[in-house]
Amino acid sequence: MKLSLWISTAIALAGSLTSCAASLRLLNFPFDPAGRSLNSPFSEITPQVNDRYIVFVSDRRGSQDIFLYDANEQRLLDLPGLNSLDAIASDPAISNDGRNIVFAATREGRSDIYLYNRDTNQLRNLTENLQAEVRHPTISADGNTIAFESSENGQWDITIYNRE
Repeated sequence: MKLSLWISTAIALAGSLTSCAASLRLLNFPFDPAGRSLNSPFSEITPQVNDRYIVFVSDRRGSQDIFLYDANEQRLLDLPGLNSLDAIASDPAISNDGRNIVFAATREGRSDIYLYNRDTNQLRNLTENLQAEVRHPTISADGNTIAFESSENGQWDITIYNRE
């Protein structure tokens, strides 16, 4: 009895994996030794993907910065006002329309969550008044809700921030 249950579960799982594999596709982006493309000899950390954009952290400029790659145009996009020499960026996420990037950054030993608007090139610190460590932000598809972990209560809790 247990063996037949295990076999039927294995068959169902194999069918699920087969359907997943059928929807997977390999994307091949060019390699650029100078770091002007998605693939480079530098560290590329925590990539996040939506339909068109890939946002990631890289040390290709000598510091840990956020980069945005447009998969349709196959090029890196400029992000004026986003990166700074005094911050170590991590864990970027991007809204579905590609307008908003949320990420964690550490400056002078303090971690904060930042929101960058690509339309206005404005960077906003969402947690500057929060007396806690923060990490691992994510953003909703429409860019209106940001969730992240916060240690405000002495433990890691999920905090929700509504832009409106």
